[in-house]
Amino acid sequence: MDNVLPDKADIEIANTLRALSHPARLAIMRVLSRQSRQCCGDVTLCLDLAQSTVSQHLRVLVDAGLIEFRAEGTRNCYMVRTDRVTALRAAVSEILGDICVPEAKPLLVEEMSPLE
Repeated sequence: MDNVLPDKADIEIANTLRALSHPARLAIMRVLSRQSRQCCGDVTLCLDLAQSTVSQHLRVLVDAGLIEFRAEGTRNCYMVRTDRVTALRAAVSEILGDICVPEAKPLLVEEMSPLE
């Protein structure tokens, strides 16, 4: 069996998925996807989180390249980077396609355990 080391693209995908791995950040992505640009305070109004917590999560998403911000006066407005989300979707789809075993008997819905 050949050793397969993660390449730069795999590391970037893993880091991006890590940024999405928190439920609050997923919720923030959903909030931001509904409107083209929103400020931290606007996002905070949609979530049951403190403004400082939302701000920290926004920073993680910015650092991962999933959202960007623009200064508008004294406020920063955030928006989803659809190019990055589209690229991530394609990469994850390819990875999952690569690891699926076509010969395996598919599980019936009744046999599947829920993700927790």
